[in-house]
Amino acid sequence: MLSFCGIHLLGRGRAVSSGSVIEVLGRLGVGEGATRSTLNRMVRRGLLERHQRGRKTYFGLTGHAEGVLADGRDRIWSTGVVNADWDGQWTLVGFSLPDSWRSERHDLRSRLIWAGFGPLQNGLWAAPGPVDVAQAVEGLGLESHLRVFRASVLPPTQVREVLEQAFDVPAIGGRYRGFLERWDRTDPPGPDGDALAQQLLLHTEWLELVRRDPHLPAEYLPADWPAARAESVFRGLSGRWQRSADLSAAKLDMVAPED
Repeated sequence: MLSFCGIHLLGRGRAVSSGSVIEVLGRLGVGEGATRSTLNRMVRRGLLERHQRGRKTYFGLTGHAEGVLADGRDRIWSTGVVNADWDGQWTLVGFSLPDSWRSERHDLRSRLIWAGFGPLQNGLWAAPGPVDVAQAVEGLGLESHLRVFRASVLPPTQVREVLEQAFDVPAIGGRYRGFLERWDRTDPPGPDGDALAQQLLLHTEWLELVRRDPHLPAEYLPADWPAARAESVFRGLSGRWQRSADLSAAKLDMVAPED
């Protein structure tokens, strides 16, 4: 659903009917009950808002969702997955939360992972490069519990040691190789001939890869690092299906929320 919103709603001032969402996700094997549950959950989380038109219900993006999706779009199309110009600087975040704050700790860690951080040790996380931590944790109400620094690695510590300690480098590479095994083939996944469904599958898997990739400096990664090849495959398939997917999406029941 987030992939659909990011591709076909973001920046377009449109809301899509629940029936159209059910129809599109149904092509991917998602049942009506699961789709309705997802829509309701996204409303509760402040990502979607309902618009009533007679007996029909439409769903449009909230301002919060626009920001989240715009960040994902920038990561995919602007930042990319290859960090070839790292300046050697790290952003460090130290925090200490009460043991009873399990939910707050989970939310903070999720935000830090999305922002490219990995745990160096208990309560100390690091990310290569500059990170706007205030923006990353906005809305959590935990600013007073955080300490943020910029730093560089000095001997006897080695950059590769930090990378291996804070990030599961083999697992990150393995996810890109799994993507290539799934998509770099003559018969990519998804309903054959259904460009919109294939587009949503592709973008959903790619966004999950990007979300879990801390953008590690390329010079410290193995020579056969598969991220660049995987990105090339993603962009090629996305371009191949875009026109047909757009035409299919244009036939869905959408309205301008202010109408």
